[in-house]
Amino acid sequence: MELIFPLGIFPIGKVHSMAATLDRVPAHTSASVNRKIEAQIAENVQRYGSRPEQIPSRLSELAKEWDIERAIEANASALAFTGVALGFFLHPYWLILPALITGFLFQHAIQGWCPPIPVLRRMGFRTAHEIETERNALKAIRGDYQGASQAADKPAAALKAAQL
Repeated sequence: MELIFPLGIFPIGKVHSMAATLDRVPAHTSASVNRKIEAQIAENVQRYGSRPEQIPSRLSELAKEWDIERAIEANASALAFTGVALGFFLHPYWLILPALITGFLFQHAIQGWCPPIPVLRRMGFRTAHEIETERNALKAIRGDYQGASQAADKPAAALKAAQL
């Protein structure tokens, strides 16, 4: 038996075998962009590892950083609302916009990809896991986790401790 969705056909029982939420966005992002994001995380950890007094302010910045899921949700809701308003005030054909946007949201929920993903990733939007990795690495350098703060190479030990 198969489930038929607007963006594809999925055999029942196979939907669960799709990429885990953790891997969905990176799996649909070019390797060069993923490497750039990973390098930026390592660079940030290295920079703040040599300036531990600045870690609290960086942790505060990370707490405010929008992950890619939030950016997609905000973008989609703004476009869908715009389409509904234009459909109401100008012409019903504008209702195609929210229909298209909800299709893209559904595609993102199922596959982890939708048209804005490549653009947002190139703009530097990271997944919640990528943000959390940097946060945990900085906390490890600060001494929040056993052993990482005493290592010879604190940034490397912190990144290892931060891998969830």
